[in-house]
Amino acid sequence: MYKKAHESLYLWYKKNGRHDLPWRQTDDPYKIWVSEIMLQQTQVKTVLDKFYFPFLQRFPTLSDLAYAGEDEVLKQWEGLGYYTRARNLHKSAQLCKDSLPVSVQELIALPGIGQSTAHAIAAFAYKTPVPIMDANVKRILYRIFAIKKASDKDLWKKAYDFFDTDRPYDFNQALMDLGSSICTGKAAFCEDCPFISVCKAAEDPLSYPEKKAKKTTPVRKKHIVIHTYNDKFALRQRNTRFLNGLWGFSEYEDSEEISATKMLGNISHAYSHFKLEAQVHLHKSYIEEHEWFSLEEIQTLALSTADHKALALLG
Repeated sequence: MYKKAHESLYLWYKKNGRHDLPWRQTDDPYKIWVSEIMLQQTQVKTVLDKFYFPFLQRFPTLSDLAYAGEDEVLKQWEGLGYYTRARNLHKSAQLCKDSLPVSVQELIALPGIGQSTAHAIAAFAYKTPVPIMDANVKRILYRIFAIKKASDKDLWKKAYDFFDTDRPYDFNQALMDLGSSICTGKAAFCEDCPFISVCKAAEDPLSYPEKKAKKTTPVRKKHIVIHTYNDKFALRQRNTRFLNGLWGFSEYEDSEEISATKMLGNISHAYSHFKLEAQVHLHKSYIEEHEWFSLEEIQTLALSTADHKALALLG
């Protein structure tokens, strides 16, 4: 039913596809898995410019990652955000040790690997004939079938209906590239799209899918206090769900909780679900229940971006 549209897609992909992406130049399941986890919630350019190659240089194999310490993994992930991804990557490596499982069902059983990621690893590493479902692919499906709103179950059914089992690898890669360049969230260049003949939303593509109401980003105000004593600085390793495992300076909600401090300045940092605005203070005093590090030692620890910004105010 969609054979001609698929052929048009492959012609478009041959000319316009991102064939030089490093995870498309390998069939190593480990390297493909690392790329898939990094690309969750993160743009391709960011992953390529700063994180993918250094991470693989530090942990070149699955075994290297499995036997590394969590602090090492978090330090290598520093700045990429969504640190649960790094911890789950590490946990999965420890469970597998030598090789990733092959089947979608076994992949889904690993920490941090959902249905979409499992399908992507199976499709790209093992050439398993299954569709994938990243944000770009979802958008294309919504528009091809002119669907305003759909459950994940219904969208997966559409993905299988539209899928090409003869060329699964090329189909999935091409679909992602099409969604990132032609059928984007902010614009749809329908005149250049290989699916123009079958797309039911071609007359008004930007109406699909139904746009979610924009949420106001809440602002959290805090006071960050850098405690210093004998040329060392106090940090504590977080054990909360947010930024778990990262080291950080003391934080207070109320200015009344801090005293005898020197104001260093202000920082702000946007997280996925809130914006942090913080005043940074220096307090020359000893504090209990913290560990103490020199500035050189701090450079070896995994800190959040906000804590790095606070540290930079020391000069």
